[in-house]
Amino acid sequence: MEAVMGEPVSEMCDHLIKAVNVMMDAESSQIYRLEALKFCEEFKEKCPFCVPCGLHLADKAQTAVVRHFGLQILEHVIKFRWNNMPQQEKVQLKNCAMGLLSSGTYPILEEESHIKDVLARIIVEMIKREWPQHWPDMLKEMEALTSIGEAQTELVMMILLRLAEDVITFQTLPAQRRRDIQQTLTQNMDSIFSFLLTILQLHVDEYRKLKKIPGQELQAKAHCRVGVAALNTLAGYIDWVALAHLTNDNCRLLEMLCLLLSETELQLEAAECLLIAISRKGKLEDRKPLMVLFDDVAMHYILSAAQSADGAATLVERHYIFLKRLCQVLCSLGSQLCFLVGSDVEVDVPANLSKYTEAFLAFTTHPSQFLRSSTQITWGTLFRHEILSKDPVIIQMMIKYFRATMTNLVKTGFPSRNDSPSCEYSRHDFDSDEDFNSFFNSFRAQQGEAVRNACRVVPLEGFQIAAEWLQYQISTPIDIGTTGCTSCFLTGLCSILSPSAVQWDAMTFFTESVVGQIFKNVEVEKLPVDQGIELLQAVLNYDTQDPLILSCVLTNLSSLFPFVTHRPHFLPQVLYKLFASITFEVVEESKAPRTRAVKNVRRHACSSIIKMSRDYPWFILPCFDILYNQVKKLFSNEALLTQMEKCALIEALVLISNQFKDYTKQKAFLEELMATVAARWTSDEMRVLLEPALFLAFVGADQLMAEGTDYTTGINRSRLSFCVYTILGVVKRARWPADLEEAKAGGFVAGYTPSGAPIYRNPCTPQVLALLPNLLALIRTHNNLFLPENMCRLSETFSRAYEVIEVERKVVLGLTQPVLDIYDSPVYKTHLERMQGFFCTLYDNCYHILGNAGLSLQQDFYTIEGLAEQIVGSALISLDNVPDHRLRPMLHILLSYWTIRDTNHIELVLSCPQEYYDSLLCPLLGPLFAYMLQVRDDEDEACEENQVTQEMLEEQLVRLVTREVLDLLTSTHGSVTELSLPLQDIYMTLLTISFTSLSWKDTSNCHRTASMVCWTLLRQVVGGNLLPEAVTWFYASVLKGLQMHGQHEVCNSALTQLALIIYDNLRPRYMELRSVMTQIPSINLEALDQYDQRLLEPSSAQKVGEKKRKDQFKKLIAGTVGKALGQQFKKEVHIRNLPSLFKKPKLEKRDIVEPSETGSLAALFSPTQDDI
Repeated sequence: MEAVMGEPVSEMCDHLIKAVNVMMDAESSQIYRLEALKFCEEFKEKCPFCVPCGLHLADKAQTAVVRHFGLQILEHVIKFRWNNMPQQEKVQLKNCAMGLLSSGTYPILEEESHIKDVLARIIVEMIKREWPQHWPDMLKEMEALTSIGEAQTELVMMILLRLAEDVITFQTLPAQRRRDIQQTLTQNMDSIFSFLLTILQLHVDEYRKLKKIPGQELQAKAHCRVGVAALNTLAGYIDWVALAHLTNDNCRLLEMLCLLLSETELQLEAAECLLIAISRKGKLEDRKPLMVLFDDVAMHYILSAAQSADGAATLVERHYIFLKRLCQVLCSLGSQLCFLVGSDVEVDVPANLSKYTEAFLAFTTHPSQFLRSSTQITWGTLFRHEILSKDPVIIQMMIKYFRATMTNLVKTGFPSRNDSPSCEYSRHDFDSDEDFNSFFNSFRAQQGEAVRNACRVVPLEGFQIAAEWLQYQISTPIDIGTTGCTSCFLTGLCSILSPSAVQWDAMTFFTESVVGQIFKNVEVEKLPVDQGIELLQAVLNYDTQDPLILSCVLTNLSSLFPFVTHRPHFLPQVLYKLFASITFEVVEESKAPRTRAVKNVRRHACSSIIKMSRDYPWFILPCFDILYNQVKKLFSNEALLTQMEKCALIEALVLISNQFKDYTKQKAFLEELMATVAARWTSDEMRVLLEPALFLAFVGADQLMAEGTDYTTGINRSRLSFCVYTILGVVKRARWPADLEEAKAGGFVAGYTPSGAPIYRNPCTPQVLALLPNLLALIRTHNNLFLPENMCRLSETFSRAYEVIEVERKVVLGLTQPVLDIYDSPVYKTHLERMQGFFCTLYDNCYHILGNAGLSLQQDFYTIEGLAEQIVGSALISLDNVPDHRLRPMLHILLSYWTIRDTNHIELVLSCPQEYYDSLLCPLLGPLFAYMLQVRDDEDEACEENQVTQEMLEEQLVRLVTREVLDLLTSTHGSVTELSLPLQDIYMTLLTISFTSLSWKDTSNCHRTASMVCWTLLRQVVGGNLLPEAVTWFYASVLKGLQMHGQHEVCNSALTQLALIIYDNLRPRYMELRSVMTQIPSINLEALDQYDQRLLEPSSAQKVGEKKRKDQFKKLIAGTVGKALGQQFKKEVHIRNLPSLFKKPKLEKRDIVEPSETGSLAALFSPTQDDI
């Protein structure tokens, strides 16, 4: 073609070369660059000289960028013009392309990689269109090219790799062509694999021979480059070919890969191949040969490679990546071992198991935190394996793993620091300390799981190690370190990265993981009670004023507390230790705010008391008076505890009081406990709860406040919070005995339902019901605060008091919190931050109370006269003005308490008794669902007009609110179907929300609603008299969802299935659905007619399999499927199908008794001359 280049072609080539140089010249202006680009693109689309110009520009004499553009032209021609090219031109272009492969490139080490890549793409594009039908000798031609030289061999490897990627991995061609090519590849796989292995062996041998000869370094490097290409190509095939190809010839491939692990230049690619091979799934008997890698030779090479790669004095990135791959190889090998041992394949425990586990342990003790973490899941799998976990080698390894974990749990290796060998590795693995911290938290959780698995087998050994470590930490002086912050040196306290702090933290986590398993896996008689009590005494006697260390001490106290149940006389000491920590201060009588570390200690102590009261109330009951008197003493000083701390202590007391098992006694106690709160909550002072203006003045939100000045209204907010906290604590914790006989004896059973189920009464009911009116008033007032006339009452200081608090904003946006938080500095809050926190907490807690009331008070709550109207008039009032971040907790908290799982976790049902559905649920759910439908549509339009950050926040909040709504839909649809028939409005609103949500901008919602909710709801009403307009709207909503989310495979599948179900079930009754189908772009009306005929007249139509019918329907609605933005303007590539090679001819069906051409039945059996 190049020989016949005429004047126009030559002139055009000159223009193209200039245009390419302008585009690639850094000095070119934007205007010239765009003009040059436009010229080049128009040339590719319209010029008839594309092939000769492309070949000319691809000549070796041109620069690399010009050659690359020339090859791109040829690729463009093949992709977009091939179908219209005459056969002769196709053959000429193919011959020219093969000529470029054989002689159109520079030697392997000189040629640019992007030139090689585009050359391979050109050949693969032709293969995808012509092989094997019109190019049967392609593989032979590729093999012949490899005899020319290393450059051609590398190109052949790249072609075979790209072909496998396009056909198998990315599947970028039509189904029939893909099937033809894949089946042809599969038929020839023996020869292809043999070819690849021969190429690899040949060039590796040459490389090994030449690299030892002085002066032959370049030639050796060329052979090495081919070896790398061959390994990369093998990696593209190993993942999907039959496993037999990997294990043929006594596992020759695996043997070669293991040998190559010792070659520095080839080991990474060899490890990649080995990893893919070992990670293969499939039949267990096919995977059995992979156990050859546990043999001495293979294990020797794996260990030697790991040691040599890690032996360098400095960290080399390529060697480090190789170590990661090698670690993955060992992980996959362990997974295969766990699958095969104990299975039907009868694989024995390998004799080399100890060598394997030692190699694996070496990665667990490597300085790289990433490598350590990579081994954890496999350790966990080995430790819980039914057979392997009992093997002496694994049992011994559990002890070594415990020792390794003592080091690995210590949080060191931050990329910004240099206090550990891990830091250098972390700088390769993590972009920031935040990334590392997030990773380490996950890594620690994995270690905890592995430790717990090991403790199921060797609990006492694990406990012994934990005990030694705890004793060591107690006896070791505190070391604050030399790299801490300035204030650490001033105060003498640890920072979170101080050596003692990280050691205590690691030890505490380990002890917590181990001790928890002791009581689950050791018989009571064999429990190490004496040693446990000895440790407990050491912890009780340990005295420290460092808040970070004290927090760890409290955790250890909680972990060891089960031992106290065997020595009850230690209980008072434990309680005194905890109460001392509840009022912990670093500096007594300090005016400065408490540090975060101090707050955590106090909160930790409160949580420990609640946990003990919840898990061991019967045990603590004898000390109830001591506990109660201590609480009253603390409460006598109003400023000593925060409201949350007071609430925690109240919860603990209520939990223990449940053990009274005497309704009258517990009721009297709760009345006494709540006396102060009840008096204040029902006093005239609380009339402020009824009016927004009075409420704002009461809490001080309408006052101007300068920073540094004290609150005058702070005490009001504090007391209000305490009242709400107390009500919540009592409602949440007060219960009747679980045992029916004990409940009856204690006076907790008020009667029985018609079905015979007991009706319980809660001792807190009288108190809570008396406080409920003001609670509802507060909720109503809180919602009304968002009305415009009340928003303007906020002072300038508190004008943003209702906005999303910073912590919640970061959670919504998925932003990580600061990792190296300054635990030792006081937590100063502005007046605005305090007010925001007050409103946010108060709002949430009100709904927590209302949500818990149904579960706690039961029929006493549901039978309140006018309850539904009171809730609608408070919780659901002024919702148009309530912002999304307030709407979300209302939906989540209030309604999550009203939905519970049944014991089988089969479906969600409302905890509200069924007899109250009509009186309570309908008046509540009706306006709520109607509002959510309206507000969701409004928000979809509104959130696009805000600034970028605020827009992201608003859009994410809308998405989260939507998920809450759909959680509610998923929870309630089963119960709403049981509502009485006159309440069809609620049901239709549910249907409308469900089908509308299919096109909301949230793929997870779309998938869940399409697969779980829509048809479940619609199926209940299809038997009724649905209007045709409603049916078409439902169906069109599904198609609209496909337009919005069809680009996502998961959503596409769910929506297509939903559309199919609706069409199949409703099309026979509603022919209007056909008119919806005819509006789909590019629909094949003839195919639609055939589908309808099979649907409407199944007896007369030819039967079609279920899968084929689904495929036909999917093709019918394909025009509705939307494309991703990046795909919308992409030019379509069309690859024509060739005559199929593998289609089996259908045998003609004939009636055996029908006269044949020869006229008789006997003729069917008589020999003829046509017989074979």
